[in-house]
Amino acid sequence: MTDKRHAQLERTTSETEISVKLTIEGEGRADIETGIGFFDHMLTALARHSGMDLTVRAKGDLHIDDHHTVEDVGIVIGQVLRQAVGDKRGIERFGHALVPLDEALCEAVVDISGRPYLAWNVTFTREKIGTMDTELFEEFFRAFAMSAHVALHLTTKSGTNAHHIAESTFKSVARALRMAVARDPRALNSIPSTKGVL
Repeated sequence: MTDKRHAQLERTTSETEISVKLTIEGEGRADIETGIGFFDHMLTALARHSGMDLTVRAKGDLHIDDHHTVEDVGIVIGQVLRQAVGDKRGIERFGHALVPLDEALCEAVVDISGRPYLAWNVTFTREKIGTMDTELFEEFFRAFAMSAHVALHLTTKSGTNAHHIAESTFKSVARALRMAVARDPRALNSIPSTKGVL
């Protein structure tokens, strides 16, 4: 198969307006504007290290706080990935990665299972990075996992610098997703499940 898996979606609520485009077989290109500088940086890393092309436009009620914007971006990216993957025929399904950034080390394990779950074992050493609350990273990944219908386990193995911990988290998820969505050349027409459906 050489066709590129692609999806895009817009979502508007009373709190946010989100537009996302994603191409799985991309070059890791990112075009991100959420109004939250550090979040843009993390989503750029997610695109680059997953090898997916990702465009995100988000307008949210940042005068209140960043919560709605971060969570809703997670929802839409998850929905778009789920659409792009399709019926999951021929994918590897499972992915894992350990990614260091200086003293920080994070492990991500993903199963594109159709059963959404987030196991979050990530600890931050301070409450904010830039203007972004570090507690919002869990909200982003929970929204993403629930909407993408994936099981995602994230664990901080080590780290003292909050920036490094966050970045290693996003990069490990990116590398795990890259593995999980890859096409399995030995089973291109098969659903990777004994049930025959995911």
